[in-house]
Amino acid sequence: MTERPAQAQGAAGVPGADAVAGPFRVPRRIVTGHDGSGASVVVSDAPVPVSRELPEDGVAFHEVWVTHASPAAIGAGPEDPTAGSLTVPPPARGTRIRINEFLPGHLDARRLQSPVHRTESIDYGVVLDGEITLVLDDGEVTARAGDVIVQRGTDHAWANRGDTVARVAFVLVGGAFGDDVLAVLPSEVREGLMTHGPRDAA
Repeated sequence: MTERPAQAQGAAGVPGADAVAGPFRVPRRIVTGHDGSGASVVVSDAPVPVSRELPEDGVAFHEVWVTHASPAAIGAGPEDPTAGSLTVPPPARGTRIRINEFLPGHLDARRLQSPVHRTESIDYGVVLDGEITLVLDDGEVTARAGDVIVQRGTDHAWANRGDTVARVAFVLVGGAFGDDVLAVLPSEVREGLMTHGPRDAA
């Protein structure tokens, strides 16, 4: 795996434009805030500072923002919430937004491009470019640019079975399984939840 800070210069030489990291495209992130007088301002305009690449899987994770509670704290601090360990799920009562890129031609023997995994969260996946296949226990569905997937705590995997890069914006919201779902899931379901980073040991 490769983890690197995003380039400060965009692909076109314009600060804040999409930066290029090999076959992946690091997205631009514009963050607003307040100045000392309370006026609204742009605090930063640059490629996202944290990207993690898994070249063997043909996948990249571009971390955009993280919140750790609800309601989310709106502060003026300089700390970047994406700094630190990258985990797949959001914080228990927080949110995470990232853009994932899936290169074509990286399917395993099961025709998957990610491990089968489950998180206790509601995930909104907005397909920006290309197409991505969501693989479930019973069936699969292919989503294309403009489609939105609402992923509700199920076991699942991803696969780009097309011939162009698939880019998906994921907004993950920390959740809790309802009693009706827990009644039909294995009793040890929480022991099998993904709580770590992509391809990291549990």
